[in-house]
Amino acid sequence: MADLLAFARRRLHGDYRVDEFGFDPDLTDHVLLPLMASLYHSWFRVQTIGIHHVPAEGSALVVANHSGTLPLDALMTAVAVHEAHPAGRHLRMLGADLVFRAPLLGPLARKSGQTLACVPDAERLLTSGELVGVWPEGFKGIGKLYRDRYKLQRFGRGGFVSAALRTQARIIPCAIVGAEEIYPMIGEATPLARLLRIPYFPVTPFFPLLGPLGMIPLPSKWYIEFGEPVRTDAYEPGSAEDPMLVIALTDQIRETIQQTLDRLLTQRGNPFLG
Repeated sequence: MADLLAFARRRLHGDYRVDEFGFDPDLTDHVLLPLMASLYHSWFRVQTIGIHHVPAEGSALVVANHSGTLPLDALMTAVAVHEAHPAGRHLRMLGADLVFRAPLLGPLARKSGQTLACVPDAERLLTSGELVGVWPEGFKGIGKLYRDRYKLQRFGRGGFVSAALRTQARIIPCAIVGAEEIYPMIGEATPLARLLRIPYFPVTPFFPLLGPLGMIPLPSKWYIEFGEPVRTDAYEPGSAEDPMLVIALTDQIRETIQQTLDRLLTQRGNPFLG
């Protein structure tokens, strides 16, 4: 109660800080993260592995696989970094422009530390020493069918690698297992997607059949593993302009994540029991 009153007092008096991207640490730490932490601990029972690979300070770029029909995997990764890391760092996530165009979701995303998934914003965050998260599969990852689960899609043109090279930030591969089962996508309604101007309209065993109830995520058991960082400070200045190097590093990160996914899947038992 004392914490709640102190939070309300800060909000009323304007005694909180918002950075140039709209990030509100006070609101994030006292409202947004605790709400997501309940899903993290009680619903998905997330087990975080390799958190020691995430630096306690300084810039780094976390690169993860994307899945689950709705991007809850990105939110759970942010909670994992804040909850499991001794430094309690904030993961500054890079999101699609569709997120920021949404009436309610856009402002909340900004306040929680997210910003547009573009190279200039990524470089500005990394240059200022932030921990940045990117999901380079984008909508191709979260919108794939259940039969294609845990098969990585293309990683685009490697813009995240270029940003890391220019800022000499470490790249941390991250593999997420469990998100594919929360909304098993068995099809999509393309006409509805075009009507609503969204990348896809998912059809799952429970949605849209059960209406709003079908939007409750299934309680799968999650594993989030942070791999050994790939250093970029050994490369020559201007190496970000070398397309062959960018492609090679992109493929290296992608292959590392895929191998980690395969290993975690062989070790996992029942998707809902672990």
